[in-house]
Amino acid sequence: MVRGKTQMKRIENPTSRQVTFSKRRNGLLKKAFELSVLCDVEVALIIFSLRGKPYEFASSSMQETIERYLRHTKDNRVKPTEQSMQHLKTEAEKMLKKIELLEVSRRKLLGENLGSCALEELQQIEQQLERSVTRVRARKAKVFKDQIEKLKEKDLVTGPNEKEFLLQPMVTQKEEVLAAENAMLCEKYGMLPGKGSKEVNENEEANDESSPSSDVETELFIGLPEGRAKRIVQPNSTD
Repeated sequence: MVRGKTQMKRIENPTSRQVTFSKRRNGLLKKAFELSVLCDVEVALIIFSLRGKPYEFASSSMQETIERYLRHTKDNRVKPTEQSMQHLKTEAEKMLKKIELLEVSRRKLLGENLGSCALEELQQIEQQLERSVTRVRARKAKVFKDQIEKLKEKDLVTGPNEKEFLLQPMVTQKEEVLAAENAMLCEKYGMLPGKGSKEVNENEEANDESSPSSDVETELFIGLPEGRAKRIVQPNSTD
C-alpha cells in the first residue's frame, strides 16, 4: 500500500492530532538517541506538548548541555569591531556634509548668502527659480480650472428652478423682517399700517386747497418807486 504525502498544516481532528504527536515524538526521541550513539555527539532534546507536559532526551546531562550552549552563544555574540565603527563614523561625516550643502542651497534659493556666488551660479539659481515658478503657476491654473468645472457641474445639477426654490426662504424671511419693522414704526407714530402715505397726501392736498392764491404782477414798469405806487392806488380810487 502506497502511503500518501502528508500535508504540512495543523490537524483539525483532536484525536488524530494526539495520535500523530505520540508517534512522531517517539520517533524524534529515537532519532536523537541513534544520532548520539552512532556519531558520538552530545544531543539534548526538549519537547512540550499542547498541555505543557515536557518530554526530553539528553545523551549526557541536560543541565550541562544547556549551560554549554549558553556559554557558546555568549562568547560568539556579534560585537562591533573597530573597522565597523570607523565605517559608521565615515558615513556620519558624509551625511553631515550633505546636510550642510543642502542648507547652503536652500539659503541661496531664498536669496540669502549670495555674495560668494559667481555669475554662472547665479544664472543657475535664477533658472531653477523660474522652473519652480512655472510649475507652481501650472498647478495653480489646474486647481482653478477644477474648481470652475465643479461650480459648473453644481449649477447644471441644481438648475434655475431649484435656485429659486433655494432662494425663496431667504426672500420670505426678509419680507417678514421688513413687515415687522413697518408695524413697529406705525405703532410708534400712531398710524395704521399702509395708510400713512395716503393720509400725508390728503393733508398736502387740503393745504393746497385752503391756501389763498396770490396774484403775481407781471406788468413791466420803468420809473421811480413812488410813481409805481400811485399807479397801483389810482384804479382803487376810481372804483
